[in-house]
Amino acid sequence: MLMSFEKVSELIGMGKVLHIAATQSLLEQLPKGNWIGGSTEYFMDAQGGKVFGDALFVTEFAYENFSIKTYSATEIENVATDTPDNGFSIVIVPFDSAVHKEYAENSAGYADMFIKKVVGWVSGVNLGIAGQIPITANGLVAQTYSDAAVALHLELPADQYADINIINIFTPSDTSPVFEFPTEGFSVQKCLADGKEVVLADYIAETGMDTKLPLIGDYSGHGINISIKSIEDGVVNLYAPVFNGIKYRVASAMPNYVQAFHSQLDAHNADKVVFSCNCILNFLYGELEGQKTGGFVGPITFGEIAYQLVNQTLVYVTAE
Repeated sequence: MLMSFEKVSELIGMGKVLHIAATQSLLEQLPKGNWIGGSTEYFMDAQGGKVFGDALFVTEFAYENFSIKTYSATEIENVATDTPDNGFSIVIVPFDSAVHKEYAENSAGYADMFIKKVVGWVSGVNLGIAGQIPITANGLVAQTYSDAAVALHLELPADQYADINIINIFTPSDTSPVFEFPTEGFSVQKCLADGKEVVLADYIAETGMDTKLPLIGDYSGHGINISIKSIEDGVVNLYAPVFNGIKYRVASAMPNYVQAFHSQLDAHNADKVVFSCNCILNFLYGELEGQKTGGFVGPITFGEIAYQLVNQTLVYVTAE
């Protein structure tokens, strides 16, 4: 829930284990303690979606066994092996950093990934304020980073089990061409559309393709969203990388984004949710400011982690 700086500082002083989302300024002022944090000013609170820079969103965990670690781009490959066998880890990665790129492009191949339970999010900024830098924070040392990930590793009691869930309102369109990307990464100039080489930015302009809709990659039958961030100077910039050897289609048209999102929420039970986060694009396109999402509360993010990096989803963890 959203809390004042004074209340959060009090919880830290009591030794509570916390996950915190707030502005860089507030995170940098917090005392040392058992917490990790990431920057954002967008939140889903019990009272509704908010854009707010004067409070901190806090998730408290009552688990006795935990650890907190910082990971550089060369260390992040160890995040899953550091995750408890019976438990889960919350990882926060700063947007557009080397560790973000490394995790997005290579996490599927990390040791123990998809065996251990790894979730988290990509920290960001207020889109309306220039000059901000996405950061993460390790409360044990009261240090913030623009180039390192932080993780809270949580071990559950023997009688509990964690499960990771994704709410994704999108499905690939049957009428979309199949896109393939010979060059991997977060930016695309040329690609193949049904085997024909095209400049993706030109293709989007000529066909009127809706850039609010993600590309959906077929990962052995599992659809992974790749959201479009911007188009600049003939280059399409993405919130997650595309990969060679994966076939992508544009998502099916979404006549009513708001209705589709809330319909999916209604189909999921929030009673056992212990952590959740939601994409900035769902917040913007789904018009969630002022709207309630039940028990699915938490930071609004610039990318979600459900084992690997995903986009335009709501990710949550249950423990029971």
